Amino acid sequence: MAKIMNLDGTQQLDLTRGTVEQAYDRWAPVYDLVFGGVFAKGRQAAIAATNKIGGRVLEVGVGTGISLPLYAPNLRIFGTDISEAMLDKARRRVKEQKLKNVEGLAVMDAEKLEFPDNSFDVVMAQYVVTAVPNPEKALDEFARVLRPGGELIILTRVSADTGMRRFIEQKLQPVVRPLGFRTAEFAWSRYAKWLAGAHGIELAERRLIPPLGHFSLVRFRKVDVAKAA
Repeated sequence: MAKIMNLDGTQQLDLTRGTVEQAYDRWAPVYDLVFGGVFAKGRQAAIAATNKIGGRVLEVGVGTGISLPLYAPNLRIFGTDISEAMLDKARRRVKEQKLKNVEGLAVMDAEKLEFPDNSFDVVMAQYVVTAVPNPEKALDEFARVLRPGGELIILTRVSADTGMRRFIEQKLQPVVRPLGFRTAEFAWSRYAKWLAGAHGIELAERRLIPPLGHFSLVRFRKVDVAKAA
């Protein structure tokens, strides 16, 4: 089992691409039933923010395509996911609901996006960052393919820095790892550290999202250097 070291010297269980892919292949048949209602408010908030921006949108971790019908018809959407089984359901949804604004759906690693720089006006990642092996690398990729002036919109679990909640999250992490996600190691300080080192990225908004206030909608904006000058 792969392990990585935290900055404080403690060991942290890691995820591999294979672990995540297998986990979400297993989730595919029941994903909408299990998570559709639970994450509905967050999903609606993220899509609403995206629809206000418009343009070309990349949804990383599109899964079964549950979000696709919510996008405004004038947007152009491309969806990626690590799980072929998830994408099979997304393709059926696109076909059955005649979603003509969906440009394509493809298996792709969030840490190695197969797009040129500055390809999208919005990069959307719902509940993805805590489910990839190298989150900062994925965030760097999201920023790379985002056009200047565009926004990176993420829905993410924000774990506790201290206290009983952090203790419980750390104890749960080995249990939920085979399910394809983490409960701990994603306090806001980790996102803030990435932001501090990300060239040309600024925080536009951060707000709590149900359920339980453990999740946040975060909007990062890519600075248009030419306009800023």
